[in-house]
Amino acid sequence: MSYRPIIEVEQINKCYHLYNQPQDRLKQLLWRGKKQFFREFWALRDINFSIQPGEVIGIIGKNGSGKSTLLQLICGTLTPTSGNISVNGRVAALLELGAGFNPEFTGRENIAMNAAIMGLSETQIQAKTDEIIEFSEIGEFIDQPVKTYSSGMYVRLAFSVAINVDPDILVIDEALSVGDGAFARKSFERIMQLKEAGKTILFCSHSLYQVEAICNKVIWLKKGHLQAIGKPSNIIADYNDFLIRDEPENTKQNIPDSPSTDTLNSLITFNKVEISTNKHIGKTLHLTSRISTLTIYIEFITDCSIPTPSVAITIDNINNEHISSAGSLNDKVNLSIGPKGLVKATLTFPNINLLKGTYWVNIFLLCEQGIHLHQDIKHAAKLIVEQSDLEVGIVSLPHHWNSH
Repeated sequence: MSYRPIIEVEQINKCYHLYNQPQDRLKQLLWRGKKQFFREFWALRDINFSIQPGEVIGIIGKNGSGKSTLLQLICGTLTPTSGNISVNGRVAALLELGAGFNPEFTGRENIAMNAAIMGLSETQIQAKTDEIIEFSEIGEFIDQPVKTYSSGMYVRLAFSVAINVDPDILVIDEALSVGDGAFARKSFERIMQLKEAGKTILFCSHSLYQVEAICNKVIWLKKGHLQAIGKPSNIIADYNDFLIRDEPENTKQNIPDSPSTDTLNSLITFNKVEISTNKHIGKTLHLTSRISTLTIYIEFITDCSIPTPSVAITIDNINNEHISSAGSLNDKVNLSIGPKGLVKATLTFPNINLLKGTYWVNIFLLCEQGIHLHQDIKHAAKLIVEQSDLEVGIVSLPHHWNSH
C-alpha cells in the first residue's frame, strides 16, 4: 500500500546574496542586475527527499550545513531559490521560540494570533486557550504584555502554543529542553505523546544519542548537500567517523582534567558519586588491564511523583570517542527508591578489559525511557590503564586458542 507523502522536497536550492556593505544593496537595485554587488552563498543545493505520515526524522550536520534553512523552508518562513516543497498538514514549529510574538500584546492575545496563523478557527482557539495557558504555567501574567515577561516565561508560552495546537507535523530545532527542569520534562513528555499518536516529527539536534533514540530515519546534511539518508544507527555511525576525521588534531586533546556537572532538572540531582579501583577512590585512577576491578557507586535524589530515572555511564577515550557504555534501562535493572527519594546503584567492571591508555568515565541520569537527560557529570574520573603484555588495541576481547 502506498501513502501520499506528508512532506515532499524536490530539487530544492537556496541561495543568499551577501553584501559587503549596506549601500551595495541600493547599488544592486539601481543597476538592475547589470552589475553584481553581492556574492552568492548556497545554503542548500539539490535537496530531494520525501517523508511519510508518522515518520520521525532526525536532521544532523555540522553548524552551517543548512539544517535550520531546510526547516524554515519546510515551515514556510523562507522560500526556496528554486525547487518545490509540498507540505500536507498543519505545521507547528519550534525554531526560534516566540519569534512570532508581538511584545506589545498580552500573552492571551499572542496565543490567539499565533494559533490563527497556524490555521486554527476561532472556535478551536477558544477551546485550546485554557489548555495552552495551563501548560505554560504563566498564571496571572497571561493578561500582561509579553514584553514584561522573563525569558523563561516567554519560552514556556511559545512552546505551549506550538505544542498544543494539534499539529500534523512538529518541527523541532534544538528545543527539547526548554524552561526549568520540571517544565523541560513535561515538554519532552508531550513531544513523545505526539510521536506515539502517529504525528510526523522533524527533529534537528546535535545530540546524536537523542536522534538515534527518537528517530526512525536520519538526514545528514553536509555543506548544503544531502550527504546521506537512512537508518539512524548507520547514518550516525558514518557521521561520527566524519566528525573524528574532520576535527583538527590540535583540538582533540583540549579536554579538561576535572569533572563538570550540568544540571537540567532540579527535581533530580546527584547526591554522591564514588569511582574506585582496588578500594582506592579518586578522580584519577590507575588500573591494570584485565586484572583491576572498576566500581562506580552512584546516589541520586529523585521526585517520587515521577517514574524512577535510569542511570547510564560511558567510557570514552582521550578524544571523547565512546568506547563502551552501560545503562540500567538497557540491562533491565529496576532501581528502588528509598526514603526521601534516595536511589543507590553500584556498577562493577570486574577484571576490566580496557587495554593500555587513558579514558574518561561519564555518568548520566536519564528519564525512564533513557532519552531525556536530567543531569550528567562529564569526566567524573580519569582512568589510566597499564598492562604487562604486548596486546594492542582498545579492549581485549574474550578468546581462546586450540592447538591441532
